Amino acid sequence: MIRAAFAAGALTAAGLLVLAARRGLLLTTVDGTSMEPALCSGDRILVRRTRRVRRGQVTLLRPDDRPRTTLLLKRTVAVPGDHVPAGWADPDVARIAGAPVPRHMLVVLGDNRPASWDSRHYGYVPRHRVVGVMLCRLSGHRPSAAKARPDEASNNSDA
Repeated sequence: MIRAAFAAGALTAAGLLVLAARRGLLLTTVDGTSMEPALCSGDRILVRRTRRVRRGQVTLLRPDDRPRTTLLLKRTVAVPGDHVPAGWADPDVARIAGAPVPRHMLVVLGDNRPASWDSRHYGYVPRHRVVGVMLCRLSGHRPSAAKARPDEASNNSDA
Protein backbone atom coordinates (compact mmCIF):
# COMPACT_ATOMS: atom_id res chain seq x y z
CA MET A 1 0.00 0.00 0.00
CA ILE A 2 2.80 2.39 0.88
CA ARG A 3 4.67 1.46 -2.30
CA ALA A 4 1.58 2.13 -4.42
CA ALA A 5 1.11 5.56 -2.80
CA PHE A 6 4.80 6.33 -3.31
CA ALA A 7 4.64 5.26 -6.96
CA ALA A 8 1.53 7.39 -7.55
CA GLY A 9 3.23 10.38 -5.93
CA ALA A 10 6.37 9.84 -8.01
CA LEU A 11 4.32 9.66 -11.23
CA THR A 12 2.46 12.84 -10.31
CA ALA A 13 5.73 14.64 -9.57
CA ALA A 14 7.24 13.41 -12.86
CA GLY A 15 4.16 14.59 -14.75
CA LEU A 16 4.37 18.03 -13.13
CA LEU A 17 8.07 18.28 -14.02
CA VAL A 18 7.36 17.41 -17.66
CA LEU A 19 4.55 19.99 -17.74
CA ALA A 20 6.82 22.65 -16.22
CA ALA A 21 9.59 21.84 -18.72
CA ARG A 22 7.17 22.05 -21.66
CA ARG A 23 5.93 25.44 -20.49
CA GLY A 24 9.44 26.74 -19.89
CA LEU A 25 11.33 25.25 -22.81
CA LEU A 26 10.83 25.26 -26.57
CA LEU A 27 12.53 23.15 -29.23
CA THR A 28 12.74 24.79 -32.64
CA THR A 29 14.54 24.39 -35.96
CA VAL A 30 16.56 27.14 -37.62
CA ASP A 31 15.28 27.99 -41.09
CA GLY A 32 17.42 30.43 -43.05
CA THR A 33 20.93 31.84 -43.22
CA SER A 34 20.67 35.05 -41.17
CA MET A 35 22.48 33.56 -38.14
CA GLU A 36 25.32 31.82 -40.00
CA PRO A 37 27.98 30.79 -39.13
CA ALA A 38 26.82 30.35 -35.51
CA LEU A 39 23.56 28.64 -36.52
CA CYS A 40 22.80 27.01 -39.85
CA SER A 41 19.51 26.15 -41.47
CA GLY A 42 18.40 22.78 -40.08
CA ASP A 43 20.04 23.24 -36.66
CA ARG A 44 17.78 22.28 -33.73
CA ILE A 45 17.99 24.63 -30.75
CA LEU A 46 16.61 24.63 -27.23
CA VAL A 47 15.04 27.92 -26.13
CA ARG A 48 14.16 28.99 -22.59
CA ARG A 49 10.91 30.96 -22.54
CA THR A 50 11.63 34.34 -20.96
CA ARG A 51 11.52 38.03 -21.72
CA ARG A 52 14.71 38.73 -19.79
CA VAL A 53 17.37 39.20 -22.42
CA ARG A 54 21.02 40.16 -22.04
CA ARG A 55 23.27 41.70 -24.66
CA GLY A 56 24.88 38.98 -26.78
CA GLN A 57 22.17 36.35 -26.33
CA VAL A 58 20.49 34.72 -29.32
CA THR A 59 16.83 35.68 -29.02
CA LEU A 60 13.70 34.09 -30.47
CA LEU A 61 11.08 36.75 -31.19
CA ARG A 62 7.81 37.47 -32.94
CA PRO A 63 8.10 39.96 -35.80
CA ASP A 64 5.65 42.83 -36.08
CA ASP A 65 4.12 42.23 -39.49
CA ARG A 66 4.29 38.47 -40.03
CA PRO A 67 1.96 35.64 -39.02
CA ARG A 68 2.24 34.68 -35.37
CA THR A 69 3.54 31.24 -36.39
CA THR A 70 6.67 32.77 -37.95
CA LEU A 71 9.44 33.53 -35.48
CA LEU A 72 12.78 35.29 -35.94
CA LEU A 73 16.09 34.26 -34.41
CA LYS A 74 18.51 37.18 -33.90
CA ARG A 75 21.35 38.22 -31.59
CA THR A 76 20.52 40.95 -29.08
CA VAL A 77 23.16 43.67 -29.49
CA ALA A 78 21.69 46.43 -27.28
CA VAL A 79 19.31 46.48 -24.30
CA PRO A 80 17.48 49.38 -22.59
CA GLY A 81 19.87 52.17 -21.65
CA ASP A 82 22.60 51.15 -24.11
CA HIS A 83 23.56 53.70 -26.76
CA VAL A 84 23.43 52.42 -30.31
CA PRO A 85 26.86 53.41 -31.70
CA ALA A 86 26.97 55.81 -34.64
CA GLY A 87 27.77 53.85 -37.77
CA TRP A 88 26.62 50.60 -36.11
CA ALA A 89 24.96 49.28 -39.23
CA ASP A 90 24.69 49.82 -42.92
CA PRO A 91 21.96 50.42 -43.87
CA ASP A 92 20.42 52.04 -40.80
CA VAL A 93 16.99 52.40 -42.38
CA ALA A 94 15.35 52.80 -38.96
CA ARG A 95 17.79 55.66 -38.11
CA ILE A 96 18.47 54.58 -34.53
CA ALA A 97 22.25 55.12 -34.55
CA GLY A 98 23.48 57.32 -31.72
CA ALA A 99 20.24 57.01 -29.73
CA PRO A 100 19.81 55.31 -26.37
CA VAL A 101 17.68 52.15 -26.45
CA PRO A 102 14.31 53.02 -24.88
CA ARG A 103 12.84 51.18 -21.91
CA HIS A 104 11.28 47.79 -22.79
CA MET A 105 13.01 47.74 -26.21
CA LEU A 106 15.89 45.76 -27.75
CA VAL A 107 18.15 46.06 -30.78
CA VAL A 108 18.76 42.78 -32.63
CA LEU A 109 20.99 41.77 -35.55
CA GLY A 110 21.56 38.60 -37.51
CA ASP A 111 25.13 37.29 -37.43
CA ASN A 112 25.11 37.10 -41.25
CA ARG A 113 24.40 40.79 -41.90
CA PRO A 114 23.91 40.63 -45.72
CA ALA A 115 21.22 37.94 -45.34
CA SER A 116 19.49 39.30 -42.24
CA TRP A 117 16.30 41.32 -41.81
CA ASP A 118 16.76 42.92 -38.39
CA SER A 119 16.78 46.18 -36.36
CA ARG A 120 18.66 47.93 -39.16
CA HIS A 121 15.42 47.65 -41.14
CA TYR A 122 12.60 47.68 -38.56
CA GLY A 123 14.15 49.50 -35.59
CA TYR A 124 13.65 48.65 -31.94
CA VAL A 125 11.99 45.39 -30.91
CA PRO A 126 9.47 45.68 -28.05
CA ARG A 127 10.36 43.26 -25.25
CA HIS A 128 6.82 41.81 -25.27
CA ARG A 129 7.62 40.21 -28.65
CA VAL A 130 10.44 38.13 -27.16
CA VAL A 131 9.60 34.44 -26.90
CA GLY A 132 12.84 33.36 -25.25
CA VAL A 133 16.61 32.98 -25.43
CA MET A 134 18.65 30.15 -26.88
CA LEU A 135 20.18 27.77 -24.36
CA CYS A 136 22.05 25.47 -26.75
CA ARG A 137 22.25 23.95 -30.20
CA LEU A 138 21.16 20.32 -30.02
CA SER A 139 21.76 19.01 -33.53
CA GLY A 140 22.00 19.99 -37.12
CA HIS A 141 23.99 19.64 -40.29
CA ARG A 142 27.53 20.95 -40.05
CA PRO A 143 29.77 20.76 -43.10
CA SER A 144 32.86 18.75 -42.28
CA ALA A 145 36.24 20.31 -42.99
CA ALA A 146 37.67 16.80 -43.25
CA LYS A 147 35.64 15.88 -46.35
CA ALA A 148 37.84 15.27 -49.32
CA ARG A 149 37.24 17.18 -52.52
CA PRO A 150 36.09 15.01 -55.45
CA ASP A 151 39.37 15.54 -57.30
CA GLU A 152 41.38 14.45 -54.24
CA ALA A 153 39.26 11.34 -53.70
CA SER A 154 40.07 10.03 -57.18
CA ASN A 155 43.82 10.41 -56.52
CA ASN A 156 43.67 8.12 -53.47
CA SER A 157 42.71 4.96 -55.37
CA ASP A 158 44.93 1.86 -55.34
CA ALA A 159 44.64 1.30 -59.11
